[in-house]
Amino acid sequence: MLKHLQATDQKPKRVVVLGSGGFIGGAILNSLRVQNTEALGLSRNEVDLLNPEAATILMGMLNPDDVLVFVSARAPCKDLDMLIENTKMAKAVCDALKSKPVSHVVYISSDAVYGDSDKPMTEDSPVAPSSSHGVMHLAREIGLHQDYSGPLAIVRPTLVYGLNDPHNGYGPNRFRRLAAEGKEIVLFGEGEERRDHVDVEDIAKLVSMIIMRKSVGTINAVSGDIVSFRELADLASSFFDSVTTVRGTVRAGPMPHNGYRAFNNSAVSEAFPGFKFKSWKEGLTRVNQLYKAQISK
Repeated sequence: MLKHLQATDQKPKRVVVLGSGGFIGGAILNSLRVQNTEALGLSRNEVDLLNPEAATILMGMLNPDDVLVFVSARAPCKDLDMLIENTKMAKAVCDALKSKPVSHVVYISSDAVYGDSDKPMTEDSPVAPSSSHGVMHLAREIGLHQDYSGPLAIVRPTLVYGLNDPHNGYGPNRFRRLAAEGKEIVLFGEGEERRDHVDVEDIAKLVSMIIMRKSVGTINAVSGDIVSFRELADLASSFFDSVTTVRGTVRAGPMPHNGYRAFNNSAVSEAFPGFKFKSWKEGLTRVNQLYKAQISK
């Protein structure tokens, strides 16, 4: 749950987005600049968090009245080596904050910190990560709570889609590209597992609101709307002019999260009345339209 330390929106003097070269970080940086909020984007080119001197370098870039949005990660974290690297990155940030604290920190975590449930989950659901990715984010959350004593907000997004996603992982972003090229979409099993998906621009908007109200606590960036991967593939295949088939396969292993991962997002509505995440159909229709216009140029 979130608590607002400011009763009304107030722009900070500056927001530093650590990880602005990435998909989510770039969207947050763009959202802030559109709102004419002073923002500094730091990518790996400016601060390599695996550099032994990263904490010192970052300290030299931070001001006491800055808001720091920490997005940088090697993701998805797939194994122990990546877990160790991501923990080292977080240590550099924590060391910098211990020596030179800022006015507010917002950490972009993941819903992977939660265990599985047969009911829609909330921010109060037990944290019980079953993957290296979830363990990584939970370790970082704990580290920030231990080493930074100022106002801290944790944002936990679920599966993210958007126009400029550089990854090609299984899901709506890959399905869109395959459909646009007239290539077959191959599902795991029959694509029957159901998940929540969120538009990266909605995440960026949520983070902007958290910054303006100097919010503290934990919030899930989730739509509250679940959809099967078969439905996602069918939407993509029907949207483009190229003929695309959707084909199921024999599933090699168990369905992730037992085929069901849903969320109750009432905490977002309570924290920010009037704000609502797009449904999967609304958001993906918008993204597909933008992508179709982009590739037709």
